[in-house]
Amino acid sequence: MLVNLLSFAGVMKTIGGVALAVVILLAMVTIHEFGHYIAGRLLGFKITEFAVGFGPALFKKRSKKTGVLFALRLVPLGGYCAFDGEDEDLSKKEDEDNEEDEPFEEMTAQKEGNSENEGGMSETNETPSVTESEETEDKNEDKKKEDDYPEPQGARFNDQPPWKRIIVLIAGATMNYLLALFLIILMFACVGRPVYTVAESDKFQPAAGQTFEGLQAGDTILEIDGKTLYMLTDWQDALNGKKKGDVVDVLVIRDGKKQTIPVSLYADANVKNMSDSNVIFYSLGLVVHEEVDGEKQLVRYLELHSQTVRDGFFPTIGHSFMYSFKLGGSVLRSLGELITGKIGIKAMGGPVTTISVTAEAATNGFASFLNIAALIGVNLAVFNLLPVPALDGCKVIFCIIEWIRKKPINRKVETIINLVGIIFLLGFAVLVDLLHFIL
Repeated sequence: MLVNLLSFAGVMKTIGGVALAVVILLAMVTIHEFGHYIAGRLLGFKITEFAVGFGPALFKKRSKKTGVLFALRLVPLGGYCAFDGEDEDLSKKEDEDNEEDEPFEEMTAQKEGNSENEGGMSETNETPSVTESEETEDKNEDKKKEDDYPEPQGARFNDQPPWKRIIVLIAGATMNYLLALFLIILMFACVGRPVYTVAESDKFQPAAGQTFEGLQAGDTILEIDGKTLYMLTDWQDALNGKKKGDVVDVLVIRDGKKQTIPVSLYADANVKNMSDSNVIFYSLGLVVHEEVDGEKQLVRYLELHSQTVRDGFFPTIGHSFMYSFKLGGSVLRSLGELITGKIGIKAMGGPVTTISVTAEAATNGFASFLNIAALIGVNLAVFNLLPVPALDGCKVIFCIIEWIRKKPINRKVETIINLVGIIFLLGFAVLVDLLHFIL
């Protein structure tokens, strides 16, 4: 019975975690599109729809003031702000010609229908059924209701000057970053700034009477050689290139007081990539091997446990900005190391991996929830500004080229490039997810 209850609790925790992950992703996408929407409204763009989610609409409401359609759609993993004429691949004249053809086609169909009636097909002369009459009345009523709403005002997306389009395009990423920064400030103020504390490991018992200089269990590490530590990559950067025997000054909290501890490195610190955390443990003497009877034996094994420290108001604001910059830098650094081959593609993750990791982190407490939400927000901000086809960054590049050339690149070419980019990104997302779970 107890096993069944524990299993049920585990399943519910997993479901709750996935739900929280979806909420975080949906909130970040919505705030991104809201950034486009606000900038577009302020700069006079014609916006036809603002949607949360994709697929069939669960709820739709058109604004009586602006004429913009607001929709909540079935698939909660996306959203969009639809600008009139943003992804057009046909000229206005072609659109107008198509609109002019419709009445002509209707007249032709009506003429053909009359000819059939004259030819003796008595069935077509029957009075329309009640159902057909009701459908006609319903359509007329819907048309009348539609006419009650104003036509969305503003200029088409591609008719706006390039500088306005650039502002609208970067507004989404800006909103993602601002929300992430707010979450970081909230986390640092309410819970504290994440740091690491040295702790004994349950997996290893040190020999009696054996002592080591430098860092000790219970030390909360704040700085190395004057560099504030926010992430493990900061530890790597502070130590990288130093040799065995070099001395670094480590600011720690020991016995409730801040003090600087000189630490003589136990090993060379040559960082291979951002996932190489072993260099931290070996160089700082948290993991030590000694040669005994010609064989290397483990004589010390300490771990780093995540903790938090709270600062004053102004230090909290300053640390929040720096932490947000560090998160953005880690995104660019991981992409750079992926391109150069320093890390494998398995280190990346697609939508499924993202939801899985987010679900696990979101259920580990309030601080973890805020931290993963902020990380996703910064990731979206940085990733969307990359000059990759289909992303906002690539569209900004097209606008800059148009601004310099005084004329746009062929819209059909731009549309094809963005379409190829979408296919590539979707394929890449599926690939990294498969490799993450298979390898």
